[in-house]
Amino acid sequence: MAGWDKSKAVAYLNSEALAVSTGNCAKYTREAIVAGGITVERTQSAKDYGWNLVLAGFRELQVSPDTYAAGDVVVIDGFSSAPDGHMAMYNGTQWVSDFKQRDLYPGPRYRTAQPKYKVYRYGTGK
Repeated sequence: MAGWDKSKAVAYLNSEALAVSTGNCAKYTREAIVAGGITVERTQSAKDYGWNLVLAGFRELQVSPDTYAAGDVVVIDGFSSAPDGHMAMYNGTQWVSDFKQRDLYPGPRYRTAQPKYKVYRYGTGK
C-alpha cells in the first residue's frame, strides 16, 4: 500500500475551504485525500464513504475529541433533513469540509439531531 501524506491532504483542504458550505463536503474531503497521494472511490452520498476509506487504507477509530489527529476523517450518518450525511477532515485544530467548521457537526441541524458518526485514520500507527 502506498503511503499517504496527510500534511499535503490537510494543506490542500485548508486552501480550498470556502467561507460557507456549498453542500460539497464529500467532494472536497475526497479531493484532499487524493492530494495526499491515495485514491478513494466516489460514492453517491457522504454517509457512504466509510467502506471506501477502509479499502483505501484508513481504519475506524474509537476516539474522543481530545485524541483527534490531523488527517482524521469523519463520516456522519444522514437523517431526515440531511439524508446524504456529511464528511470532513480534521486539520489539527478544526474540522474542515467544503468550509471550516465550528466543530465536528457541520451546522445547527446536525448539532440538534446528533446523528451517529465514525472517525477514520490512515494506516496502522497512532
